Amino acid sequence: MRKWTKKLGHTFSRLLTSKPLFSSSRPRPTPPAPPPISIPPQPPELPPFPSSAAAMPHHHGSHRPATHAPGGHVFPRATSTVLPDPSHFFAPPLLAAPLPTNSFFQNFALKNGDQPEYIHPYSIRSPGGAAIDVCYPARNHSPSFVIQTFVADLTISDAAGSGAGGGRHRISAFDDLSVTLDLSPKLRAHLVRGCPYVTVVTTAGAIDVSVSSVHAFVDVAACDDAGTKWRLKMNSGQTFLLYASAPIHLAQASTTQLSAPGFAGAIRVAYLPDDGSMEPVLDRYSGCFPTAGEAALHRPFCVDYSWRKQGHGDLLMLAHPLHLRLLSDDCGVRVLDEFRYRSIDGDLVGVVGDAWALRADPVSPTWHSTRGVSEDGVAEVVAALRADVAGLASTPITTTSSYFYGKAIARAARLALIAEEVGCPDVIPAVQSFLKAAVTPWLDGSFQGNGFFYDAKWGGLVTLQGLKDSGADFGFGIFNDHHYHLGYFLYAIAVLAKLDPCWGRKYMPQAYSMVADFMTLSRNRGGGSFTRLRMFDLWKLHSWAGGLTEFADGRNQESTSEAVNAYYSAALVGLSYGDAHLVSTGATLTALEMLAAQTWWHVRAGEGVYEDDFAGNNRVVGVLWANKRDSGLWFAPPEWKECRLGIQLLPVLPISEALFPDVAFVKDLVAWTAPALARDGVGEGWKGFVYALEGVYDKEAALAKTRALTGHDDGNSLTNLLWWLHSRGSVVGDGDGRCCWYRQYCHCPVGIRTSGV
Repeated sequence: MRKWTKKLGHTFSRLLTSKPLFSSSRPRPTPPAPPPISIPPQPPELPPFPSSAAAMPHHHGSHRPATHAPGGHVFPRATSTVLPDPSHFFAPPLLAAPLPTNSFFQNFALKNGDQPEYIHPYSIRSPGGAAIDVCYPARNHSPSFVIQTFVADLTISDAAGSGAGGGRHRISAFDDLSVTLDLSPKLRAHLVRGCPYVTVVTTAGAIDVSVSSVHAFVDVAACDDAGTKWRLKMNSGQTFLLYASAPIHLAQASTTQLSAPGFAGAIRVAYLPDDGSMEPVLDRYSGCFPTAGEAALHRPFCVDYSWRKQGHGDLLMLAHPLHLRLLSDDCGVRVLDEFRYRSIDGDLVGVVGDAWALRADPVSPTWHSTRGVSEDGVAEVVAALRADVAGLASTPITTTSSYFYGKAIARAARLALIAEEVGCPDVIPAVQSFLKAAVTPWLDGSFQGNGFFYDAKWGGLVTLQGLKDSGADFGFGIFNDHHYHLGYFLYAIAVLAKLDPCWGRKYMPQAYSMVADFMTLSRNRGGGSFTRLRMFDLWKLHSWAGGLTEFADGRNQESTSEAVNAYYSAALVGLSYGDAHLVSTGATLTALEMLAAQTWWHVRAGEGVYEDDFAGNNRVVGVLWANKRDSGLWFAPPEWKECRLGIQLLPVLPISEALFPDVAFVKDLVAWTAPALARDGVGEGWKGFVYALEGVYDKEAALAKTRALTGHDDGNSLTNLLWWLHSRGSVVGDGDGRCCWYRQYCHCPVGIRTSGV
């Protein structure tokens, strides 16, 4: 998210001008060097991160992990003055552990807690007054946006609680796939993602239940003699089904309100999308409801879902398009292809079963390109490399922003790795010296003007500037964009630790603390330092930004490529320290983030995820929200298409080719973007990213344009663009057409596809 006009540039004020003043270009590598370390096969199960690194052997070129794996907070403690108080909404037992700061239910824990959240397939709001609002959202769309609108189609409440003037709900439990809200001392809502029913249960005997709507009820009818199923038709044309675990009598108190006195048990409501085939399915599975759900990352490139449930019968859930793509054939579930709910994320399809297995193809977190720099390009890359390395001494980093500083040191780290690829080792000591001088002060606390601290209120890293200013460092102090900022730092740390193992050993605790801030896998428990997977959503299978800011449209994320960089960089940290578990975890999240980007951010006309007017006018989403798709960016209008392309590509890395594997789509994307480059004031840096993708299918044309650039993005360099362009083309590798040395040490369990990327 870029609430504060963030992105690729040098100063806030320059971003506010009508001309984007950024530029970027990147070079390419030579054939990949062999891996610098030898890592043993992955264990069959991955323990929660951070794993016990003591068991890892000491390999040549890597670091011997400490006897106790780092990963807790090692940065100085500080107390923020801008973070909200979590005790307003979280139940007291939950406050002893770190708390989520970018979760699917974050609005329920901010300000009044009354903004809706999209819990597929429903938008849910807790308005206070012991009530919960259920909306099956309609969509509005245009060539520039798609948005789901919230209307309180159905409200269920504890009548006694609503008459008391209303109070806040209490978050009594949460996990990867669900959140439990105590609406009153006697009424609880189990909100489980992908559940076609919304379930509320009484917790302390019988209560008087109120069922209301903003629409008028035109028909309220019991569907069975027992009174356990009711059909509610409204003047909006909508029909909801209400199921009860015990007989319930609904009396119409007014055109918009029903009352049910003295009910105890579970009530489930479901929107009926049609009048035909879906009602019998909803009837059949209405007796079994989930109360919690977990997603496990025990195996490389796999996510395993399991739900706790009550009632009787099989569990019916809904899968989004990426779930369906990854759903394993051998996990024993049954897909109901004709049972569908519409969603801004594509159709949600019924799946029967209380345990799913999702499997993704492996990806390669390599230091160098998978192809290698062409022989005729080496001299050009080396010449640019020498000039860029010489420039490090003459252009010191002057920013104190954690984001822009991170970009600058990651840019320098790229130069060292490119030097390895093109056989230019004599420049590496200068890069190493620059990185050591630039990175170390952020880790030992000596940096002037900013630095990392640990705040225990929610449990996470903050910056010095962010302690008193929620807008400083683009909101890092309120947990916005952590994966972006820390990803750049981790890239530089990984490279420096690779080059200087002694330095790496010394600052290993800080490196692992930064990884753990957004990649901890252990469940939220008392005594922990960081929340579980701060940014990554294990149901949507991508990251969110936003932090502790209330948004009517839910969470959001702008740059998928910077999210990819974060997990890829964490995998490189694992390579530097010989930590196969971290390599696997980072690679797995990288793979999932890229698949999600290709599913929802990369727009293909006629694919059916988005309406035709939006899909026809866009090739990439600007900002993706839980309830909205924007063509604009936080820092640029929709017409600046080069910025939209660039923000979904930067930083250009070896992993970037896996993010854009579809050459036909890349060609279409560049053709869609190219006319925008004729606009006055287009930044050279943004042009460089367009040329980088053009090089995927027309290397010579892209090289000519890149050589004519007069500047580059502050996280990019001419060396990096030339490295990229000169490594497009024919593949150097094994029989499958790719050089993927990751397979040499990543043992993939039986059943995982190994086609690579």
